[in-house]
Amino acid sequence: MAAAIDARIRGTGFASADAFVEFVLARLLETPGEIPFSEEDEKRLKERLRSLGYID
Repeated sequence: MAAAIDARIRGTGFASADAFVEFVLARLLETPGEIPFSEEDEKRLKERLRSLGYID
C-alpha cells in the first residue's frame, strides 16, 4: 500500500505519503451529514495505518 501511495503522489504537491494520507482522511471526515464508514471500518483503518507506521 505504501508503494502505491508513493507512486500516486509522485509529481504532485504532496511532500510525503503521510501528507497524502492525512489529506484523504481529512476530506473523508469533513463530509457533512455523511458517515463515510462505520466505527468498525474506522477502527480497522486505523489499525492498518498503525501497522504500516503512518500513525502512532
